Amino acid sequence: MSHRNARLTVHGRRILVQRVQSGRPVAHVAAEMGISRPTAHKKIRPYRPQTNGKVERFNRTLPDEWAYLRPYTCNHERTTALADFLHTYNPHRCHTALGGLPPMSRVNNAAGQYT
Repeated sequence: MSHRNARLTVHGRRILVQRVQSGRPVAHVAAEMGISRPTAHKKIRPYRPQTNGKVERFNRTLPDEWAYLRPYTCNHERTTALADFLHTYNPHRCHTALGGLPPMSRVNNAAGQYT
């Protein structure tokens, strides 16, 4: 018997991402692809760093280091700058909360090599 998420191969993940990027909810796309995962939404109080600190900190960093760093002439330029910022932020930028390590150092199996 195969694992319930066996369809989530590299190719399957690409399809999932493409369908979700088209604006469809992840849960609907996953259900259509036969992917099941026991998940539930957890509601939190907005603007409450005690319960959602990492996201609140990231949301505070975005305007300072990306959105308002300089004026952009068009949306394409802003989107390109966001991709560059995220590439620097996740695998390269050192974070004091992680002892000077980048967030990517905390991710297990980033390349999908484990079974």
